Amino acid sequence: MNIYRLYNFSKYLKQNKIDAAFINSTENFFYLTGFHTDPHERLLGLLVFPDDDPIAVLPSMETGQLKNAGWTQEIIGYKDHENPWMMIGEQMKQNGISGLETVGIEKQVLSYGRSESFIQLFSDVDVVDVEGKLNEMRVVKDENEISIMREAADLADYGVKVGTEALEEGVTEMEVLAKIEYELKKKGVSQMSFSTMVLFGEKSGQPHGNPGDRKLKAGDFVLFDMGVVWKGYTSDITRTFAFKYASDKQKEIYDTVKRALDASLAISKPGTRIGDLDQTARDIISDAGYGELFPHRIGHGLGINVHEFPSMSHLNDDVLKVGMTYTIEPGIYDPEIGGVRLEDDVLVTEDGYETLTKTPKDLRIIE
Repeated sequence: MNIYRLYNFSKYLKQNKIDAAFINSTENFFYLTGFHTDPHERLLGLLVFPDDDPIAVLPSMETGQLKNAGWTQEIIGYKDHENPWMMIGEQMKQNGISGLETVGIEKQVLSYGRSESFIQLFSDVDVVDVEGKLNEMRVVKDENEISIMREAADLADYGVKVGTEALEEGVTEMEVLAKIEYELKKKGVSQMSFSTMVLFGEKSGQPHGNPGDRKLKAGDFVLFDMGVVWKGYTSDITRTFAFKYASDKQKEIYDTVKRALDASLAISKPGTRIGDLDQTARDIISDAGYGELFPHRIGHGLGINVHEFPSMSHLNDDVLKVGMTYTIEPGIYDPEIGGVRLEDDVLVTEDGYETLTKTPKDLRIIE
């Protein structure tokens, strides 16, 4: 349980005359309570008030884990045959909470079906979005969060190391992927940030390709994209290698991507316009003649979610702040030759940046 975060959020509600907020996402529930769970189809929620104590709502089978995570406030634990919305209403009556005029929700999270139950519970109220405030709070990481993210990045680096050591002629993408995830599980990783990507040859030219039974052969690009969930926080790394040898064209593509990455990193410091990171990399890739082969933004925010606020696109006028964490991941994807993507996890420091991912980025040819 993070008293400071709850206090700040309650203060925000009071300043903006919001009588209550219903937090429904697993990520923001974790951020405010310190407990991460996947309730599947069951309701998970946190009621936060300007002046009253918060109330957590979750399946009764998980209330013990919530308490073990440090939660000392009120809990509504419900069984599968019970209606949690009805229990919320009854508890609020018991606590003397009534006359609500404005209630905040995460508009991008609350489903249509649950919004109907929500409206029945909080009838005749104005509904406002509080997700922006939570994004604003989460975008700057504290020292504990940064420490955990360094550990998560170290594990991602280790995954790349395992992957490169598993490369041999004839091995399949799925065989290498299985080796990576097996070795990470031996390190205590229970969950990957997303579906691990191991792509050989022309398949590396698919930005979000699917690993399969493609066998490795000399002259292939090998693209690894992976990350882990560690103590509630994520990492995300991409590295590209060449197997046995690289053609002049492959080297040119690789060099262009690395120059784009280095240039974006060089301007990563407090006060830099976020959109400039994207534009700087995009200009380098376009000037080299590969602009049409770079179809995505330069990166994304990183933290509890592997893709979170802010979007690191050239349209973003927000500026970098100390404590922000995000990815920089330029790429060039040729459907015939294959693709190159290089991605680092980046922390904004007082005087610049720190790359949390440490795997070297110079072109390496795996013999």
